[in-house]
Amino acid sequence: MRQTIPAANGLPRPFRGLVLDFAGVLTDGVHRAHEAWCADQGLAPDAWRKTLNTHPEARCHYQALEVGTMSQAEFNQLTATILGVNDGNNLMGRVWSAVRPAARMIAFARAARTAGYTVAMLSNSFGLDPYDPYHHIGVRDLFDVTVISELEGVAKPDPVIYQLTLERMGLPGSTCVFVDDHAANLPPAQALGITTVLATGEDATVTQLESLLGVRAVCAA
Repeated sequence: MRQTIPAANGLPRPFRGLVLDFAGVLTDGVHRAHEAWCADQGLAPDAWRKTLNTHPEARCHYQALEVGTMSQAEFNQLTATILGVNDGNNLMGRVWSAVRPAARMIAFARAARTAGYTVAMLSNSFGLDPYDPYHHIGVRDLFDVTVISELEGVAKPDPVIYQLTLERMGLPGSTCVFVDDHAANLPPAQALGITTVLATGEDATVTQLESLLGVRAVCAA
C-alpha cells in the first residue's frame, strides 16, 4: 500500500530516483546474527566483524571478494583458517543465516517504485556463490537497476561505481537520493549532486525518505 504525500510548499518534488545500499539498509539484525554465530563457534562476539575490519590478511581477502578477484568459496576457506574455525564450507552463508529483511525499508522501496521512482541497489558484494545474500533476503525483484561491485570490478567508495549507477538509471545525480549505512560511502555520491541519507536505524531512515520522496509505505500485517 502507498500514499502520495504532497510537498509542504506545493512545489513539485525534485527527485526521480532512489538508490539503496544492501547490508545495513535492506537487512535487519546483521550484528546480532554475526554475534550469535560467533558465540555458537566459541569465538568472541565481535570476532567476525573485527577480523574482517582489522586483520590485514582477512581485510585484503574481503576487498578482493568485493571486486570479484576472489571467489566466495575461496574467501570462506581462507577466512575460516584465520578465525580458527574448522569448517569453511559456506562460511558466509552460515554467518548470515539469521539475518532478516528490513521489512519497512523494503515496503518503502516497493512503494517508491510503484509511485514512479526509478529504484536501484548499489551494493558492495560479499560473494554470490554458494551463498547469495540478495536471494536470501528476497530483494532480487525489487529494483529497476542492480549494481553489485563483484560484477563490475569496482566497489564503493570509488566514484566510478556511483557514476555507473546513474548511467544505468538514466538520471542525473541531482534527481536521486542515495542511502548507505557507512558514512565513508556518501561523499562520492554528494560530489555527483546526489542527496544522501546516512542510515542509522530503519524507522528513522524510512521516515526521512518519506519526507524527501513524498511516498509512504505500510507493511502488510
